[in-house]
Amino acid sequence: MSTKTYQIHVELKGSKPRIWRRLLVPADVELSDLHKILQTAMGWTNSHMHHFAKDRNFYEPPQPADDLWDSMGEDYTGLTLQKFLSKRNEKLTYEYDFGDGWEHTIKLEKIVKKDPDIDLPICTEGEMACPPEDCGGIWGYQELKKALNNPEHPEHEYYMEWLGNDFDPEEFSVMFVNEMLREEDYGVIGF
Repeated sequence: MSTKTYQIHVELKGSKPRIWRRLLVPADVELSDLHKILQTAMGWTNSHMHHFAKDRNFYEPPQPADDLWDSMGEDYTGLTLQKFLSKRNEKLTYEYDFGDGWEHTIKLEKIVKKDPDIDLPICTEGEMACPPEDCGGIWGYQELKKALNNPEHPEHEYYMEWLGNDFDPEEFSVMFVNEMLREEDYGVIGF
């Protein structure tokens, strides 16, 4: 168990306005657990494949023996965040859903001594809602927001039916994210 805590800044690349989260995690968090934390903090549903990337190398979950997927990377089992980030402003990429291409930059903002009164992981800040799954990446998400904001848009009704009236691109709740992080397996369903 690490005595160090990492403050990381996670930003969805290409998002305008910026979609980001600030998290406190153990320095020795395994990438498999970091994936679950990121899914929960960002608001994804773990419905697609993912990997981490650093210096043109890819790190991914182990593939089933009978899987027909051609692996591009190294099995990340047992690898920890501190193997990839050890000094301020160092970065790691997390990509989720290779079809939509949701790339996230994970930046180490600072390293602090673990506070025994704080249960990790925890989200301390963030902005903007996570895009809905399967909306076509950053470009598709920008188009979706235009359609939602314009009742005359030809796809307005489709997106309203798909997302309902509850989706607000500007909504973000640190309290909700932290409630989800407190649940078993960091609140991510399907692990």
